[in-house]
Amino acid sequence: MPPTKKARAKAAVKDPRKAPPAAVPARGSRTATAKPVEPVAPVRVRADRSAGDTEVRMHETLVAATPEGRAPARSATSTRGKYVYCIVQANEALKFGNIGLGGEPAEVHTVHYKDIAAVISDTPIEVPDATRENVLAHERVNENVMRTHTVIPMSFGTVFKTPQDIVELLRGAYDAFNDVLHKMQDKLEFGLKLLWDRDVAVHEVEKEDEEVRRLKNEIASQKGSTYFARMQYGRLLDGALQARSERYVNEIVDQLRDVSVAYRANKPIGDKMIMNAAFLVSREQESDFDARVKSLGAKYANLTFRYTGPWPPYNFVNIRLKLERARDSE
Repeated sequence: MPPTKKARAKAAVKDPRKAPPAAVPARGSRTATAKPVEPVAPVRVRADRSAGDTEVRMHETLVAATPEGRAPARSATSTRGKYVYCIVQANEALKFGNIGLGGEPAEVHTVHYKDIAAVISDTPIEVPDATRENVLAHERVNENVMRTHTVIPMSFGTVFKTPQDIVELLRGAYDAFNDVLHKMQDKLEFGLKLLWDRDVAVHEVEKEDEEVRRLKNEIASQKGSTYFARMQYGRLLDGALQARSERYVNEIVDQLRDVSVAYRANKPIGDKMIMNAAFLVSREQESDFDARVKSLGAKYANLTFRYTGPWPPYNFVNIRLKLERARDSE
């Protein structure tokens, strides 16, 4: 059955991941630097897992170049291009309806090479603005396709000039795309952010840490200068807060290991957030992961859990296209 969107929060959420240049939906949409694309040639793909590391990151480096001696034929007056949302495995042509970018949502369909396909729609030959509407449309297509296919999501703003250029991408990166599709088969991404009330955390530290409590009382009772005491108090308090937040994060990640495939820690946003993580979860473990997060939310009542998903594996697939313009035919 298609995965159901979930959003668990104890407070209203506005969470722009990776801080795109325009407003993005509160549910955690992702964007990337937009670049027009020309045909690509051979690709390198690496999947790295450091020994003992708790994170797994997929590194896909696509090195683009115009095939030597070839220049794609195209009309000099053409103003329409092809917008690419994602790559999927498919043997037959697919249509997903009018859900793409544009004032009137464009029809979304596929362009194929062997058994892989790019999910595309028509678009002007220009990088679309990263407006809320456009980012939502990009995300909407990926989520729709994800219901029935494993997807390799492409960065927002990936535009090709012709279908032939897309075929060249699929041809040149065929082995790499197949490798990534295999690694991501039947896997979903979930976002989990942890927030705390810093004032409450400070009060807990002062209550539990004898040295911090002593310095606070000394500052309150001292009649002369308290500069050095306040400096020492600040250093001790910051260290204690850091240790406490790390303990919370490590405990929660450890308790999610057996119901997830991998996780990636992103930089927390703001003073209240102590964890900003993405978890890669197999479809068959989705209900177990969901139940575990709910259980942890009840156990750590002093923390706010912001839980979203499922998403395409944005944080675990990194497709980079290095562009070189095709030389015009002589």
